[in-house]
Amino acid sequence: MSKATKRKHVVKEVLLDYVQPTENQRIVRVIGSPGNNLHEVETEEGDRFLASMPTKFRKNIWIKRGDFIIVDPIAEGEKVKAEIAFIIYKDHQRLLQKEGLWPLGFNKEDAEKKEKDSNKGAESQNTQSEKSGVVDEDDDTEDDSDLFVNTNRVYYEDSEEESESEEESEDEEEEKE
Repeated sequence: MSKATKRKHVVKEVLLDYVQPTENQRIVRVIGSPGNNLHEVETEEGDRFLASMPTKFRKNIWIKRGDFIIVDPIAEGEKVKAEIAFIIYKDHQRLLQKEGLWPLGFNKEDAEKKEKDSNKGAESQNTQSEKSGVVDEDDDTEDDSDLFVNTNRVYYEDSEEESESEEESEDEEEEKE
């Protein structure tokens, strides 16, 4: 089987198949990836360990921090205690929650994340509406600085009050001399 055909079948299996965890499999959340196809995972109880990625997923499927996966335990492992069996995407997660197979420990944290995200979204909408609501018609120059904000650069905002007070203090010093 060629690499492209293998990749096609693996991706199709991950995206379209619906898998329920067996009695010895666990649903865990990915915390990080130290390398060498290992992923640090956390159970609903808070236990942390490493899970290895099988060869069929390597260079075909990508896992990021916060994703959920189904793992098979490895009995002889000290640090690497599991192997990834299946990657859970949002639609799979919803189906598992409807069937009652989703770990309860992850539901609370997911609800908190959604609440934080919705709060951030509401705050950004408020700031955008404030910016767009105030239009100064006296300015002849167009200021495009609010269209794109580069988050990789530190932006220092100088207020006019500080610069005026500095000029006034310099003028007062000159008058004293």
